[in-house]
Amino acid sequence: MKKQFITELKAGDGVDDIFVLTQKNIAHKKDGNPYLNMVLGDKSGQLKGVAWDQVEKIAAVASAGDLVRVEGGVSEYRSELQLVVRDMVYQSTDSADPADFLPTSKRNINVMFERLTGVTRALKTECLRDLFEVFWMDVEFVDRFKAAPAAKKMHHAYVGGLLEHTLSMALLTERIAGHYSGIDMEMVIAGTILHDIGKIKELSCGYNFDYSDEGRLLSHIIIGLQMLDEKLKLVPDFPEEKAVLLKHMIISHHGNREFGSPEPPKTLEAVLLNYIDEMDSKINCIRDYITTEDTDESWTGYHRLLERHFYRGNIKPS
Repeated sequence: MKKQFITELKAGDGVDDIFVLTQKNIAHKKDGNPYLNMVLGDKSGQLKGVAWDQVEKIAAVASAGDLVRVEGGVSEYRSELQLVVRDMVYQSTDSADPADFLPTSKRNINVMFERLTGVTRALKTECLRDLFEVFWMDVEFVDRFKAAPAAKKMHHAYVGGLLEHTLSMALLTERIAGHYSGIDMEMVIAGTILHDIGKIKELSCGYNFDYSDEGRLLSHIIIGLQMLDEKLKLVPDFPEEKAVLLKHMIISHHGNREFGSPEPPKTLEAVLLNYIDEMDSKINCIRDYITTEDTDESWTGYHRLLERHFYRGNIKPS
């Protein structure tokens, strides 16, 4: 049974436990000798590691995504903790509990799913209501949808994260869309629920989150279109125009080509979906960064992806 978790480690601690090897690469010191950089993870977070000795031996032990038993010690380097690895061996998954390695939503997954199905069953547009019933009757889809993260790292990166993100967006739509005239709120709700469904195949969930081969080759946008097409065939007389508009919402939800959308949003509903998606993902990302960074300072450290510090104010680390 795993006993040591990353967020509980501090400088000076000895370590002898199982982690997920999420990244590794061999680098070289100025004298030409090799050393191994790695990233280790568990359900509580990730930690950089380094091996100075037995580099080739340790590097050959496992691949990214494997479980490894690590022996070493925690030190501080440039104001960050790192694990100095003395030895590492491959660990079979037979006796490991996946729950020790994958972070999970703090919200009840079944309750969230019941709330989401309640939203779709309250839709007044019959063809949309029928479409979602086809999705919910697909047991394999539902199981994967409830378990999937919404992203590998950036936001809602935990078991149940995709469901949490989707439900949050659907509820936001109910609050925002009614503010504007000329918006088909039920189409926006449908778009929020469908926009990321391809992530159930784009992201693999073993003992860490990573991209599947299908995900790397196609992206969740193309996969989502394929999934929607399959379900539309099972809904008799689904209006062709609505089918095209739903597909447009999926392909345009990233906002522009630079961020991966084949087309920018070209309907009011698609524009609204893009902004709701952006808002929900950014707030989740920033809130997690504020609450999980281990510091009592009023300002966070520099967030490299968002290129800024964030003022914490009265929000304290969790």
